[in-house]
Amino acid sequence: MSARYTYTAMLFHWVIALLVVSAFTLGLVMTDIPGLTPTKLRYFSWHKWLGVTVLLLAVLRVLWRLFHQAPAYPASMPRWQKSAANGLHMLLYVLIFAVPLSGYFYSLASGVPVVYLGVFELPVLIAADPELKPVLKSIHYWLNMLLCGAVGVHVAAALKHQFIDRDGVLGRMLPSFSRRS
Repeated sequence: MSARYTYTAMLFHWVIALLVVSAFTLGLVMTDIPGLTPTKLRYFSWHKWLGVTVLLLAVLRVLWRLFHQAPAYPASMPRWQKSAANGLHMLLYVLIFAVPLSGYFYSLASGVPVVYLGVFELPVLIAADPELKPVLKSIHYWLNMLLCGAVGVHVAAALKHQFIDRDGVLGRMLPSFSRRS
């Protein structure tokens, strides 16, 4: 079995994963609601709060990662798979920043400020722009679709390593409550 991630790394991984899935699901639900209802507006707020939280946690995760190296892949893992895994992880990191940022700028271009948790207004970095709004909406949508696909590949690869290769890769990110870190 490969060396394991620390509990802090696992916590970042699983909390961000849960928030990303929640934000994505809420995004699909809220955009399917016709009109501009109180429920839809509430879902938009929650969606933005999830996105800001993902962005904040992503910053903390990257800072953590700068000082804590990931465990090595199993020696039995082919070099091309190690390269593919590294590339996919890099793409996931880029997307957990790009998706919330694109949503933030889309909101600003729409003329709607982002007020985190209904309390903290984020800086307005761009003015409302009706020409930029549809561009940013499209960018946000397609970055989300790319993230969804990348997460799907990530999960499929983890399951392949667990059930076909049986090399312990998935277990590196699953908590074992008998150890501490």
